[in-house]
Amino acid sequence: MRRFLIAGNWKMNCGPYDAAELLEGLKEKKAEVDENVDVLVCPPFVSIGMAVNYLHDTDIQVGAQNLHFEENGAYTGEVSGSMIAESGCNYVIIGHSERRQYFGETDTTVNKRSHKALEHKLAPIICVGESLDQRKSGEHYDLVKNQVTAALFDISKEDILDVVIAYEPIWAIGTGETASPEQAQEMHEHIRKVIGGLYSEDTADRINILYGGSMKPANAKELLSQPDVDGGLIGGASLDAESFSEIITIAEELS
Repeated sequence: MRRFLIAGNWKMNCGPYDAAELLEGLKEKKAEVDENVDVLVCPPFVSIGMAVNYLHDTDIQVGAQNLHFEENGAYTGEVSGSMIAESGCNYVIIGHSERRQYFGETDTTVNKRSHKALEHKLAPIICVGESLDQRKSGEHYDLVKNQVTAALFDISKEDILDVVIAYEPIWAIGTGETASPEQAQEMHEHIRKVIGGLYSEDTADRINILYGGSMKPANAKELLSQPDVDGGLIGGASLDAESFSEIITIAEELS
């Protein structure tokens, strides 16, 4: 049985002081989490060390929002997989739609970053998803299939079990729009079939696929009740301890 993963992507929010305040509220509400639910926060790089220290006595894990695919060198402003692992992270987000849109991330670099994450025992949360125009044109299924296939290129049948996929309907991020539970389920099921074709149905059944399109307390139960939705990659709601803990509680009740 797949465990729910509730992951908070803080994006470019919360330096160490604000992060401490947010985590204090989260610790008060959810220091202990049901054994069938994993909880993760992904602060900006400058707050990772503080978050790891702050959460060491809780069930909440810490991840990063990106990593470079080279081990070290003259890459000003970049952070390597070994640095992230040494900081105490367990996960790293890769290929978020904002990275693709604003910073030139491609399917090729997503694959390279995913390999580097796995090399350092970091679980990559690989983001895929379509724009509104792509959905309206009917190319969303092929697009997402191609993104998943490219991201997983040459990842072994052993390593794939440590990979998480996050489906981002780009048109539902930061817009107040949300894919319906039925739309989310259809795409999550499609992604699982793609993985099954690349590996095996048994392997696909063991992979967590998260919904990454504006999950919040008001819609979390409907989304998490879908058979192929295994959690959420949560943006805005993860910046509020009350909202994030409420989503975790909903996952616990459904697990």
